[in-house]
Amino acid sequence: MNNRLPQIAYVSTYIPKKCGLATYTHHLREAITHAKGNRSIDPVITLCNPEERADYREPWMLPLIKSDQDDYRKVADAINQSSVDIVSLQHEFGIFGGEAGSHIIDFLRRVKKPVVTTFHTVFEHPVAPYSDVQKEISRWSDHLLVMNRKGIGYLHDNFELPLEKITFIPHGTPVTNRADRIKVRREAGWENRKVLFTFGLLGRSKGIELILQAMASAVHAVPELLYVIAGQTHPEVRKHEGEAYREELMAMIKELGLEHHVQWVNSYVPEEQLVSLISACDLYVTPYPGMSQITSGTLAYAAGLGRPILSTPYVYAKDLVQGYDEMLLPFGDADAWSSKIIELFTYPGMLTEWERVISEIGRSMHWPHVGAQHLRLFQQIILEQRDKIADVG
Repeated sequence: MNNRLPQIAYVSTYIPKKCGLATYTHHLREAITHAKGNRSIDPVITLCNPEERADYREPWMLPLIKSDQDDYRKVADAINQSSVDIVSLQHEFGIFGGEAGSHIIDFLRRVKKPVVTTFHTVFEHPVAPYSDVQKEISRWSDHLLVMNRKGIGYLHDNFELPLEKITFIPHGTPVTNRADRIKVRREAGWENRKVLFTFGLLGRSKGIELILQAMASAVHAVPELLYVIAGQTHPEVRKHEGEAYREELMAMIKELGLEHHVQWVNSYVPEEQLVSLISACDLYVTPYPGMSQITSGTLAYAAGLGRPILSTPYVYAKDLVQGYDEMLLPFGDADAWSSKIIELFTYPGMLTEWERVISEIGRSMHWPHVGAQHLRLFQQIILEQRDKIADVG
């Protein structure tokens, strides 16, 4: 048996593209490289538009033009002729060409190396054409990864997949830097404030108004409260309605007399700065109205960085807090949110206890752990494939 560490080809969007999947794949690749002892340079097939091709000039980068169906087959052929042992496909609807991203199926049918597909979105009740595409991807992949335990059941029930074909590995997160917290709070002017923090591309699916309504009464009991809303308006939202949503929120802030209690970070927040800001807040909130969201990179980051969480009970949040349901509140009940915020910031030791619980949950999500878990799984799949080939032979 050859003990050589496997060469992994990643198929995903990739930095410098400003997209969550690109950042995720960059960190995953770095974490696995670290787990391998930094001994190999693994290639990345970078999904891009024609005008972005020039962004991917490193010798280990292979640009794949999203809309060019032929390109998917050519890239599969290139992998087949290379020393790659296994393919890590990061799947999100919207990053691949064809209806519902169907071009990637051409790649999967043609590639001869084992493929492990990570589904960043899994639906409880999938609908066509997305269900058909996801079913085909599942069929052609050798193994599937999900970041939410619920996703295992969804894939098993919807596509009749064997449970042993699906593995849960949590969303990777950075490791906490305690010293940074004090410095960032001082620089941001948060030193004597109790800081609630929300991050993400701004749109009506973020539920910001719920927190504003809750703040309106909570500030009377906790006058040092500050709600920080970070992130630009979602580009798709901006196309359709400009900054209308942000302007509505600003009018609401004025109407509720919260000008002294809300801070905007209306710009692209590079990841390093985002990690610092999350580390420096007192309570991370995701008041999302949609209950079916199966992953949330920012909520994962908050847990990995050991920050207390208050959220609506959408699928990912429920899975993440693992039975600590006092951290979940219904969408639309501003009074319940207000009461819980007051309680957290006035009841002695309560916030500290939540921090302890979340830090415990978050420890297993740090990138070094997650990278090592991926590497072990990839090695196992490669061995299984070799055994299958040997049996046939």
